[in-house]
Amino acid sequence: MLPPRDTDSGSVTVLHAVQPGDGGVARVVIDLVRAQLAAGLRVAVACPPDTVLSAAVRAEGADTHAWRAGRNPGPGLVRETRDLARVIRTVRPGLVHAHSAKAGLCARLALRGRVPTVYQPHAWSFEAVEGTTAALARRWEVYGARWADRILCVSEAERRTGEAAGVAAEWSVVHNGVDVARFATDGPSRNPAPTVVCVGRLCRQKGQDVLLAAWPAVLAEVPTARLVLVGDGPDGDRLRAAAGPSVRFTGAVDDTAPWYRAADVVVLPSRWEGMALAPLEAMAAGRPVVVSDVDGARESLPPAHEPLCLVPPEDPAALATALGRLLGRPELRHRLGREAHEHVLSRFDVRRTGAAVADVYRELAGVRGTEHREPIAQ
Repeated sequence: MLPPRDTDSGSVTVLHAVQPGDGGVARVVIDLVRAQLAAGLRVAVACPPDTVLSAAVRAEGADTHAWRAGRNPGPGLVRETRDLARVIRTVRPGLVHAHSAKAGLCARLALRGRVPTVYQPHAWSFEAVEGTTAALARRWEVYGARWADRILCVSEAERRTGEAAGVAAEWSVVHNGVDVARFATDGPSRNPAPTVVCVGRLCRQKGQDVLLAAWPAVLAEVPTARLVLVGDGPDGDRLRAAAGPSVRFTGAVDDTAPWYRAADVVVLPSRWEGMALAPLEAMAAGRPVVVSDVDGARESLPPAHEPLCLVPPEDPAALATALGRLLGRPELRHRLGREAHEHVLSRFDVRRTGAAVADVYRELAGVRGTEHREPIAQ
């Protein structure tokens, strides 16, 4: 059984359960942990060891617990759920915040309503797969919602996608935020050649293959253009094999801010998202962005930018047209960059995100859990 927990809302321990140890989810968690520790909360994080996330939250002062979990469900799911249950029994949290599909699956199976639980999908699991696997993922999200006191979405579009799939839940929408001061620049880039930068994990979700398919058409219009893909991932070798001499791969980097500053335009042609961080970071750096019209994209852009900067997903021709237009018009992209910076400053500052999540926690701090009282996984 789960040990008694401290129900005094002033001394609640928050446990973040997280599977991705890097990328956008990790950055969101790092920012939340920093804000929550500064606010005086006790914070613990269960995540894969020896990752960017585990090192960063430990440096912030959070109590860290090694949770060895893979991205996808598989034969290790029972062990992963039991391991997370052991961490929960050790920490005795007053609230568990599960990030992304795997942590959401394991945490809800382990807890089954015994501790107030926030589930944050960071894009729905059923969007990442197809066929029978997608149907099974959708069925789980519908069923598993009973064990979440709140499902926290990063965009209204992400919430609508969940509702359309049949997920019935208590919802909160809190937009992602970024540290605007960290990414701010002192003006436009000074590249000798027009430079497009794409920051993201090299994987099917982020759509770098669509970008490479569009790139020859961009070069036909702007022959001196250069493309930089920042990040690493499972599709790295395949993407490198498909790239020409005008494309550079940086691999994984510790700090993405210099790459935004080096860009004339930032692009993210994702196939699905909740609300991607990279476009917000790029706009904080005063760079115009071109993004595919997936969940969160319209909410992140200044409305006036949509006709120029929003393209259908998996449409290389539309992507090439948008990039070529901006690369060929320096004054336009400088204006869009200034407007983008002001937009992020007013709406997507990370402090607003932290405060909004804190409000969700305060609503749930006195909740004793749902009516489901099944034993915690052993």
